[in-house]
Amino acid sequence: MSTRQGTGTATAHRVVILGAGYAGMAAAIQLAARVKRREDVQVTLVNAQERFTERMRLHMTATGQRLAELSIPQLLEGTGAEFVRGWVTAVDADAKTVWIDDDRVLAYDTLVYGLGGVADTSAVPGAEDHAYTLSSAQDAELLANRLARLGSGTVVVAGSGLTGIESAAEIAERHPELNVVLLGRQEPGSAMAPKPKAYLHAALNRLGVQVRAGVEVVKVLPDAVQLAGGENVAADAVLWTSGTRVSPLAAAAGLDVDQHGRIVTDAALRSVSHPEVYAIGDAAAIRQGYGLMHGTCQGGMPTGVHAALSIDRVLRGRRPKPFRFGYYHTPVSLGRGDAVVQFTRPDDSPRRICLTGRMAVRYKETVTASPWPTYGRMKKMPASGAFWPRGGRFTRNPEAK
Repeated sequence: MSTRQGTGTATAHRVVILGAGYAGMAAAIQLAARVKRREDVQVTLVNAQERFTERMRLHMTATGQRLAELSIPQLLEGTGAEFVRGWVTAVDADAKTVWIDDDRVLAYDTLVYGLGGVADTSAVPGAEDHAYTLSSAQDAELLANRLARLGSGTVVVAGSGLTGIESAAEIAERHPELNVVLLGRQEPGSAMAPKPKAYLHAALNRLGVQVRAGVEVVKVLPDAVQLAGGENVAADAVLWTSGTRVSPLAAAAGLDVDQHGRIVTDAALRSVSHPEVYAIGDAAAIRQGYGLMHGTCQGGMPTGVHAALSIDRVLRGRRPKPFRFGYYHTPVSLGRGDAVVQFTRPDDSPRRICLTGRMAVRYKETVTASPWPTYGRMKKMPASGAFWPRGGRFTRNPEAK
């Protein structure tokens, strides 16, 4: 934990950042680096644990692979930011306070809300009780322990999005003794161009993953999943990757949220109801010219950096600029030795160009490994983190002010 507490006076502007995921870490490092020499600004980062969770590697954790121990307090050393370990249990947007573990209170002048999403196990009966998730490293480790104990049997991966695809491939590769079934409403890789989609399906087939698209899980049982229509698919373990939900704390605090509970923001990422609150990453409903952004690391880190830049501008008496972001790729690992990368237009629609095989593996690993060293560079050169694709005409929002 940092020993710097600012001046400790009532005049210090208190910035509290909730959540140290990809977006929250970007916001904390970027802002702390920019206000490091200011005695009148305090930056505090709150997170439930000291270890940084590499969410893009959780499917590896779920198969027993050991990852690097990345310490959040160690990264913050020398920045002047303070780290507070604890669970955020309430936010009072009117009183400008945050409750930690129900017994500690942090007051703020500016809040950065970055409490990201978790697997939505509430929509389907039994999912909460009988399915594993990849919402945290601890959740992934529970699944790894279960898979290690299974000598044979069937693992059902519910959800055919990117998390489901990567998880099914990883489990099939690491546990060839298990039968892996990937279930989902959509065909895996449905948003890809024909060539990378075909490559993805061939890789899943090579790994022995049984794909069933166009199906919906309506109930999770102790030893099976039930599909719409009444069919049961036997399962010795179920991994739930179908949909995410955000923390209800924002709605409970009285912040304006959308139908999914995400904080509605203006063009500068400020809450439309409480402009002293910035929302970033999965917690925010951010509108661009092509529509609402969806949660990914490639978009999450820029939102954190932009929130920090906006706060810094306001503290210097200037107006924040509108946030603009365009997607540029969809990298998908298919086990440790294979991958596919779909390059995209800024609105996330597929381009013709793609990478496959070993070249895609190297590309995907470079992307996955990049956040932590990026934070390190931002400590010394904050401007190095302020570059990302703005998206051109795709991201122009005529309603942005």
